[in-house]
Amino acid sequence: MDKRRVGRTDLTIDPLVFGGNVFGWTADKITSFAILDKLADTGLTTIDTADVYSTWVPGNSGGESESIIGEWMQSTKRRSQITLITKVGMDMGAAGKGLSAAHIESAVEASLKRLRTDYIDIYFSHKYDPDVAQEETLAAHDRLIKAGKVRVIGASNYDAEQLRAALDVSAARNLARYEILQPGYNLYDRSGFDGPLRDLAMAEEIAVIPYYSLARGFLSGKYRSKSDMDKSPRGAAAVENYLNERGIRILDALDEVSERHQAQPAEVALAWLMARPGITAPIASASRLEQLDSLINAVALKLDSADIALLDDASRY
Repeated sequence: MDKRRVGRTDLTIDPLVFGGNVFGWTADKITSFAILDKLADTGLTTIDTADVYSTWVPGNSGGESESIIGEWMQSTKRRSQITLITKVGMDMGAAGKGLSAAHIESAVEASLKRLRTDYIDIYFSHKYDPDVAQEETLAAHDRLIKAGKVRVIGASNYDAEQLRAALDVSAARNLARYEILQPGYNLYDRSGFDGPLRDLAMAEEIAVIPYYSLARGFLSGKYRSKSDMDKSPRGAAAVENYLNERGIRILDALDEVSERHQAQPAEVALAWLMARPGITAPIASASRLEQLDSLINAVALKLDSADIALLDDASRY
């Protein structure tokens, strides 16, 4: 499987990143272990998680996804095969939140313990913290890298102005810089990344791994009307916002390209992202073992220029 470089570093990742937010949520431990086994066997070994996954589930307090991944890596002795991504900054209740040095230093130790490892490959600032100077955050990350606890740092949910400021601080203070960006981006939701943020990432050679790659499941094609809203527990109500003229136009284009390649709409939507200039690897997840086949198919699917032009035209605002 072709690997893609992370920023200006020597670290490489798969062309598709598996989203581990499902672990401890829509996938229980047994299912999560089976998914991780199959991912490792098929060579998709870049796994994205966060300390906050999954506080939104009743009875959870955060860290559930990290704990499952950590237990699996320890029991299978496959840590060396995995490129591990996790994040810091979201509200962890009593454990704190934000990007202060003190919180980063305590949160990374908690993540390392749950993950049962002594290093994290990519550590993200999960969202911009307006209450903490970027220099403090980046200096804390820099210390983690020098201590061998983190290999590469990234910025999630930063806009162009925030990312530009962070890069300037890194250069001025000789601190580690954000080498990878995680925005929300897909065939429908394009405005937040296309434009200044995409231009900056490409100019600065920053890797990009977008989340919501399938627009909360809308681009799978299973939501065609309001009567389909009960098909998923994962925020189906939000999918209703995509059921408009533009959304239907995008689904029609996905259907046309899917038929041409004998593929599923979700596979085409992911393949479009993987072929998009400026995108390193989309993040996608699966709650059931059989859904992994579609992700694997997406990696192998190669769209031609006519396919891409059709999808680009359909998704224009």
